[in-house]
Amino acid sequence: MSENKQHPDEKRRRQKNATDSTDVVSKRKDLRKKEDKIVGKIILVIALTLLIIGCVFGFTVYRYIDSGLKPLDPENEQLVSIEIPSGSSNKQIGEILEQDHIIKSGIVFNYYTKFKNMTGFQAGFYQLAPNMTLDEIGKQLQEGGTSEPTEVADGKITIPEGYDAEQIAERVAKITGKDKQEFLDLLKNEAFFTELTQKYPDLLESAAKAENTKYRLEGYLFPATYDYYKDMSLKDLIIQMVNKTNTVLQPYFSTIKQQNHTVQEIMTLASLIEKEGVSESDRKNIARVFFNRIDIGMPLQSDISILYALGEHKEFVSYEDTAVDSPYNLYTNKGYGPGPFNSPSEAAIQAVIEPAENDYYYFVADISTGEVYFAKTYEEHMELVQKYVNN
Repeated sequence: MSENKQHPDEKRRRQKNATDSTDVVSKRKDLRKKEDKIVGKIILVIALTLLIIGCVFGFTVYRYIDSGLKPLDPENEQLVSIEIPSGSSNKQIGEILEQDHIIKSGIVFNYYTKFKNMTGFQAGFYQLAPNMTLDEIGKQLQEGGTSEPTEVADGKITIPEGYDAEQIAERVAKITGKDKQEFLDLLKNEAFFTELTQKYPDLLESAAKAENTKYRLEGYLFPATYDYYKDMSLKDLIIQMVNKTNTVLQPYFSTIKQQNHTVQEIMTLASLIEKEGVSESDRKNIARVFFNRIDIGMPLQSDISILYALGEHKEFVSYEDTAVDSPYNLYTNKGYGPGPFNSPSEAAIQAVIEPAENDYYYFVADISTGEVYFAKTYEEHMELVQKYVNN
């Protein structure tokens, strides 16, 4: 018998081993598939768990931030006296406000003021209430408090930027219960105005020389937040507002004189720019447009002057409106007119004192975007009007 010839039993044994090996491999594959499925399920469960936790955490954070952005107690007008030490950071101020129960979250205050680029918070004593928004609180902190603690006021009166005398009178009447007409009469009272002029000569000297003004003190009631006391007279309140205007303009009086302008002229243009432009660059360019027009004897042609002359607040000014018979109509009258049309912000005042350099005589705003476009000629201007207003 040949030595290479396999014994039948040996052949069967090898075949069986091969089969067993194949079965082992197959079982291992099946086992691996089962393990992969189990691992996949575990990963899925972990992923879903993490997703749920993430959603819950995100929702919780959202609720926390959303709640922190709202007033602590919208119904609570009770003022609280607090002190902001010198050198306090936004974070430290937020902690003080939270501890004194003015806001819900010092953390939210810190990040919100940084996000809104609120800077220039001043040290001092403040009177704040739980119903105030973060913006209102931030604005007050920028305006500054008092060097010493004062008697807690009965309320706050906030005058928005760009409010005219009648709007201010309405707000004062609503908050204090005082008579609106009494407030307006004081703004026209010559004896009272003379008292104020003697007290604030740099501020009101040019206003005293103005003719045909509707309200002597129009434009000089600075937009800010004021403390109100029940026993305070309307005269005292107006003095407080005029004093604030004088304080804000104090650094600019010498510059205004050097530029051969009057405070009345600066405040008049600032009141127009307060309504005509939003960004700093637009306001500075608009200020130069107005000066360019005045230099060549061209009317300012501001719709703001027409609305003031009409005594109305509306979105569009018609051609018929521009013919209104009033010294405040800057379509038919050249120059600055009698005086301011509202109470401008310091930013608008700065834009007039420090205008941009340009040779534009026209500007128009896209009513949908607020973007302002400037032109040198009337033809260019009308093309911009057709493109951004009429269409």
